[in-house]
Formats: sequence, structure tokens, C-alpha cells
Amino acid sequence: MSSRSYKTMVVKIGSSTLVRADGTPDEAFLSALAAQAEELAAAGWRLVVVSSGAIACGLRMLGLGPKRPADMPTVQAAASVGQLSFARAYDEAFAARGILTSLVLLTRQDTARRQSYLHARDTLTRLVGLGVTPVVNENDTVTVEEIKFGDNDTLAALVSCLVSADLCVILSDIDGLYTANPSIDSAATLIPRVEKIDARIIAGAGDSSTSVGTGGMITKVRSARILMTAGIPSAICSGAEERPLVRLAAGEAVGTRFQPPAQCQEIAPRKLWIALGDTAHGSLTVDGGAATALTRRGSSLLPVGVRAVEGDFHAGDVLDVKDATGLTIARGIAEADADVLRLAAGRRQDEIASNRLLSELADRPAIHRDNLIVFA
Repeated sequence: MSSRSYKTMVVKIGSSTLVRADGTPDEAFLSALAAQAEELAAAGWRLVVVSSGAIACGLRMLGLGPKRPADMPTVQAAASVGQLSFARAYDEAFAARGILTSLVLLTRQDTARRQSYLHARDTLTRLVGLGVTPVVNENDTVTVEEIKFGDNDTLAALVSCLVSADLCVILSDIDGLYTANPSIDSAATLIPRVEKIDARIIAGAGDSSTSVGTGGMITKVRSARILMTAGIPSAICSGAEERPLVRLAAGEAVGTRFQPPAQCQEIAPRKLWIALGDTAHGSLTVDGGAATALTRRGSSLLPVGVRAVEGDFHAGDVLDVKDATGLTIARGIAEADADVLRLAAGRRQDEIASNRLLSELADRPAIHRDNLIVFA
């Protein structure tokens, strides 16, 4: 990914992997993780950890049980208590191996603003360059649903793009991506390698089956798709595997590997920010012709190709672009408000130019290609 003297691996650890039944951090797991970090360092790798588990741990410590409560203040209080416990556990485990850790807490507000996104990138890059292992989590103590990442799989993809990772690994309670949900289909088989994430792959990804996590396989697959677009390989495997990070760094097949195209187009940092920095505020569904123009010819999205407009958004907001099947094929920045695009949908540019209500779009597309990222 770069000319630097080391490689960078981002590992995301789910709550079900990291939290014991009593709600405390699994110290044996963290000790083994630190040992892998030491091995990776000797092999020329630097590690960044995206960690779940603070809320689950905090709830247990407060005597509130494993089930996440509905009221946000209690969840935020649990995050506050649990985060301190987890930071201490990471620090102790890694310090025993002579590795310095740091705590980085992010929110969507931090990354939705382009300038803050760049500050986060610079800080993380500097920490890694100094040989520190950053432990990254969402700042659940202050976030609310409207500004949450929603799951740490998405956060791991974001962090991987921020640090220009050479590999992103998601450690879970499942071996990888299966052809179907293995908990309900005995015929399901593990898919060892994925080179293109299409509607079939996405449809086969099930939801979370754990009581402590917020993400499911679908969030992992969506994150892998963005990483493939960015040219970053990723893997999903079980946290119970023996030394999975070291083995993956050595090129061994563990779990499911998502491999970007051999001729991966260089993606500008701004477009990666569009893909991950902010949540989508709405969506545009396009016809077949527009979908082809976007994915194969790198065109802008014109209003004539728009078939449906969802959401109440404004010009400058990030939107998902979906094909007729509902698959998100791209993400971009709206050139006009939702009500304007609803009126313009399906109309040719000459029709738009002659309509005084739509004149602001006469010389502009719905989404300009410079503000559009098409997913692999």
C-alpha cells in the first residue's frame, strides 16, 4: 500500500470473542493477542486494534446483565465504566510484551467532517509510525443512534483506510463466510476466498446471532466490500483460531479472505471519506442504463437515470446509489436537495433546463463523478 518500511494490520475484535461470560475482558485472549503483536512486529508488521466489548463489560460490572437496555443514558454509562476496564486490560497485556498502547475514541461527528477525518488519519498514522498499538473504539459514552457508526466492522474498515492498512482482519465467533447460515443449515460450507461481492454473497450473509454484539455477518461483508474497493485485502475468521494474525500475515489461508481485484484502481482519499466518513442520509435508485454508466464507464449520475429517491436530505449530503435489485453499487454527494431530485428524477437535461423549478440542476448531475465512489 505504501513505500514505508513496515506493513500495517488492522484487527477488529468482536464482543463475543473478547468478553467472558462474567462480562470481564478475556485476559488469556488478550495475552495471546499481545504475543501475536510481538511476533508481527518481528516480521515487520504494525498492529492497530479496533475493539468492541466496552458496553457488554460495563453492563456486567454495573450488575445490569448481558442484555443491552433500551435507554441510551444507561448504555452510555455502561460504556464509560467498561471502556476504562478494557483500556487497562489491553495496557497490561501488551506492556508485558514491551508494547505501548494508546486509546483512540471516535464518533461519526469526528469523521463526517472532512477536516476532522484528516486529523484522525494523521494521529493514527503517527501512532503507528512510533510503534504504538492504538486501541480504537467508538466513543459510546457520548454518541446517540443518529451519529453512531452502528458497528465496529464499519469502524474497522474506516480505520483501515485511515492508516492505509495492508490487511484488515475481523475476528469473530464464526470461522468465516459460509454459503448459508451454518447454525440453521447443516449443508452450509465455508467460502475460503471471495474476489467479488455481489448480490448473492450479500443475500447469503446472516444477522448477528450473539447476545453481546451489534454487527452481524452482513456488516462484515459490507465492510469487506468497501475495503476491496480501496484495494485493501481483508479476512474474517474465528478468534478461537491458533495465532490467526501471524498466520494470515505469513500468507496462510485462515477463514475467508476477501481479495481486491488484481488491477485495483487508485482511490483518492476524498472518495474513501465519502464511502466511510459519514452515514448515508438517503438513497437514489437508478435504472440499468445508469448503473452500467456508473460501474463501467465512470460517469456522473444524471437525473434521467434516477428512478426513486428515498430520504430527506440536502445538497452536500452523502447518499447511497442502488440498482434495481436494491444492491448499493456506489455512494456519493448529492448535488441538490431531496425534493428537487424527486422532481428531476427520470427527466432529460433539456427538460430540466426548461423547468424553472429545476433550473439549478440544468448544468449539473444528480451526483458528480468526482464526488462518487463505485464499490467493487
